[in-house]
Amino acid sequence: MTIKLYCFGESGNAYKAALTLELSGLEWEPVYVDFFNGETRSPEFREINPMGEVPVMVDGDLTLSQSGAIQDYVSTKSSQLGPHSANERREILRWILWDNHKLSSVAGLTRFLMNFLPENKRPAEVIEFNQGRLKAAYKTLNDALAGRQWLVGDRLTIADIACCGYLYYPEPFGFDRKDWPNIDAWLTRLSETPGFKYPYDLMPGSPADRT
Repeated sequence: MTIKLYCFGESGNAYKAALTLELSGLEWEPVYVDFFNGETRSPEFREINPMGEVPVMVDGDLTLSQSGAIQDYVSTKSSQLGPHSANERREILRWILWDNHKLSSVAGLTRFLMNFLPENKRPAEVIEFNQGRLKAAYKTLNDALAGRQWLVGDRLTIADIACCGYLYYPEPFGFDRKDWPNIDAWLTRLSETPGFKYPYDLMPGSPADRT
């Protein structure tokens, strides 16, 4: 049975789930969610996910939301991209939780404020504050990758996919790869993984569709 992932191209959190599915070898298909026209607030979508968010994965009778939970499910079902030990599982979980709190949540908001709001409604002080928080997160990630190819163990895991979720997007939000050489090399390694796709090549929907 084909796994369905409710998603849209601009969502970095959906990208984490979509890229995990793409690299897992499982059969899946994206289902476009029209976020910018309010679909996630509709009663029909709330029946799929009462939290009113993407991504949402449907695999037979199982419906699962939140990117980290979806990644964990996919890596377990496919035996790909997951831990090889209990210690690795905790380390992967540590990075997923860190990313959700320190990196993706701030990057997603900052990118939205800088690119998807009308220019006269972009709060400059909030953006500046968030970019300061992001620099601290980039330093943590860059330092963790010093002398390492991957965040956990000696191979690509869902920890890497979680933490890269927003870093491949072309819209500006205060991240420049050249400023963070270890992150830059890591993103290059990840993008050279067989089957890798960039967000707008993997999921339906992009800013160009709305212009």
